[in-house]
Amino acid sequence: MLYLLRHASRHVILALAAGFLLRLWFIHYYPVVEGDSLVYGELARNWFWNHIYGFTRATGIHPTLIRLPGYPLLLAICFSIFGVGHYGPVLALQAILDLATCLLLAGFSARAMGRRAGIATLYLAALCPFTANYVASPLTETPTLFCIALGLYALLRYAETPAYNGWFWALVFSISYAAMLRPDGALLGLVLVPAMFWYAAPRISPSRSLKMALACTLLTLVPFFVWTVRNAITMHVFQPLAPRYANDPNEYIPRGWIRWVQSWSADYASTAEIYWNVNGAPIDPNLLPSRAFDDPQQKLETSRLFAEYNKTQVMSPTLSKGFGRLAQQRIQHSPLRFYVELPLLRLADMWLRPRTEALWIELRWWEYGHHPAETIFSWCYGALNLIYLLLAAWGIRRKVAFAPVMLGYVVARCLLLLTLETPESRYTLECFPIIFIFAGAALGGPGHRDQPTSAPPGSWSPS
Repeated sequence: MLYLLRHASRHVILALAAGFLLRLWFIHYYPVVEGDSLVYGELARNWFWNHIYGFTRATGIHPTLIRLPGYPLLLAICFSIFGVGHYGPVLALQAILDLATCLLLAGFSARAMGRRAGIATLYLAALCPFTANYVASPLTETPTLFCIALGLYALLRYAETPAYNGWFWALVFSISYAAMLRPDGALLGLVLVPAMFWYAAPRISPSRSLKMALACTLLTLVPFFVWTVRNAITMHVFQPLAPRYANDPNEYIPRGWIRWVQSWSADYASTAEIYWNVNGAPIDPNLLPSRAFDDPQQKLETSRLFAEYNKTQVMSPTLSKGFGRLAQQRIQHSPLRFYVELPLLRLADMWLRPRTEALWIELRWWEYGHHPAETIFSWCYGALNLIYLLLAAWGIRRKVAFAPVMLGYVVARCLLLLTLETPESRYTLECFPIIFIFAGAALGGPGHRDQPTSAPPGSWSPS
């Protein structure tokens, strides 16, 4: 990173300035402070000012465990400095944090592949609208991306001189805080901790390398020990992370309904129009795609169940069981569709759908006759996303240091996403730091003689 600042300062200043303006533009025109953002804000207020990690109800403040405390902690610190409920400084902080992410990724590429790759990575990351867009939303995405970038850069530096130094502690922080932000953040530790052992072993004895990796693991688990004990004492359950369906103990989960959605859902539009409207909003069965029915009888039964739901707008256990029976029929009719085809379609939607979910773009963006300008913009956004992915795929052909670690993270994340019934493009956003690095390798080429390699022993290094 310092190398880029010394030898490519003009590019660094230009890229960061352009990136900062892009983020300010999103903050000004597309701020989104609703939904989960307000949930995190309420948790932060009650935790720091009422000393209860929970939600305010008519009967008082009730403790909860549906969200991990990493992001509420960040909000609470900002609220303490700038005022409770003031999200503007939070968004400004996220803009700075996201630019730091860009610098870390550029520093990684520069040390691993050379100056040109570092500059290319910096521009790709700083000018990417997909990651910049989430700076304008008080959500976990921006700090998660920072943890991933910090973890990769710290791993590279740690592999150079394995010791209990600053980079070791940076690894501890990035792994631990990523997992405290969201449950899937634990995937970062899943790939970085084994890499600590593998890449440090050639420089120190295998036994010492193993001890340091184990030490990192134990240190990253300390916050989760505290969180687990708190949940056991306060909520009377064993819950080291957060529950999959974001439910508190004894809260009803309509598993039959969820399984039925999983038997046909393949796109984000269905998630927003159907899945998220339960409970509390009416649902129009005409919005269902044709793949939601195998025969006319199923369609009639589905319409009947929706009519019952719309009377109360509550997914009762009886209704959930009815949807569960429909799901079972559909699974028996085509198990391959349920277990293979639909999960792959959902994963493809998360990777390839135009990333307009945080913009004021129509949900059904492909209906050209209703909103031609938004449809054209969405196609352009989708094409830009595809360009990033194709560049990264081309960059994989280069011999990039730590490539197995980065690819391992992407594969692990994709395997996890295959289990979800609700596809959202933001779930693949955490892979973009790696996309930027590989795309930078494609544009910048492998190492150059003006930048000495710092790749660990046994890995590729520039000639």
